[in-house]
Amino acid sequence: MTESNTILSVKNLDISFNLRGQRLRVIRDVSLDVYRGESLAIVGESGSGKSVFCKSLMGLLDANGALNSGSIYYDPGDTVRPTAPARDLAQLKTDRDWQAYRGGEIAMVMQDPMTSLNPLKTIGAQIVEAIEINQRIRGKAAKSAAFGYLSDVGITEPQRRFHQFPHEFSGGMRQRVVIAIALACRPNILICDEPTTALDVTIEAQILTLIKSMKTKHRLTTIYITHDLGVVANVADRIVVMYAGDFIEIGTAEDIFYDPRHPYTWALLSSMPTNGVKGEDLYSIRGTPPNLFQTIHGDAFAPRNPAALKIDFVKRPPLFKVSDTHFARTWLLDPRAPAVAPPPVIRRAHMERTV
Repeated sequence: MTESNTILSVKNLDISFNLRGQRLRVIRDVSLDVYRGESLAIVGESGSGKSVFCKSLMGLLDANGALNSGSIYYDPGDTVRPTAPARDLAQLKTDRDWQAYRGGEIAMVMQDPMTSLNPLKTIGAQIVEAIEINQRIRGKAAKSAAFGYLSDVGITEPQRRFHQFPHEFSGGMRQRVVIAIALACRPNILICDEPTTALDVTIEAQILTLIKSMKTKHRLTTIYITHDLGVVANVADRIVVMYAGDFIEIGTAEDIFYDPRHPYTWALLSSMPTNGVKGEDLYSIRGTPPNLFQTIHGDAFAPRNPAALKIDFVKRPPLFKVSDTHFARTWLLDPRAPAVAPPPVIRRAHMERTV
């Protein structure tokens, strides 16, 4: 991808929270380019900083959160709809500043649709509100547009459903409503935070198929937040693996699934149930993530990594280039490092790729 295709460029972003007088460093000097029209997935264990990173793109950090340094340059480029100007979003300070970008440029499908929806308002009223704010149309035109968005997301009888309340919908249907509200904002970037949480397998597949079809229809750039690598396999063009507030591996879906290079990515893939061997215990990652109240020295995954080198406990590794699309933050890629074989699951996957 070229610089002209970059819709969002994050450079050296550092975010912390003040909790009971202590500083919790949640995002640690990360950089990432998001390309126009792609599907990007950010994966990692709970608490790795995925949601905080994406909320910072919309100015949704909690009151005790602080963006210490870095830039978030948003460039919508040539779009078919009216758009806010390109600028560094990290410089926006107030809700008034964010108003031109939040929703209309970057929208988010939150993790729990029941808490995302107002239980006291009909779903129609909530969709119309998004339309009126972001599309500048009102009355019958806004209501007609709302019917269209309900139909788009697969809700039958939109005229009747328009007047119902969130509690009258199933979990999967509520998720569709939340997606409809996000689409009604007409964003260029759609962030999906664990969009299939608490849904059964059948509904999960339907929601993912829906998001993919809406991405094509509305010409969206999509960012998925998830800890489920099974979800990632079905939707992502590129994958960012996140650990302890850091991006430790970035690559295409094929790079990450068939040629991963960071030991944490090895561990994540090895612990997938689909990669288990009948009669053997499913792999689990030993230990726990680091305490982010404390300063992290070296590779944050080193204490949990059986293949850790001495330098892993001393110095943070750079982001080594594996290929034009693939980068990993591990000292194992240093030319001076000893050869360390990946786990059997990873070796089998790599062999499948080369066959």
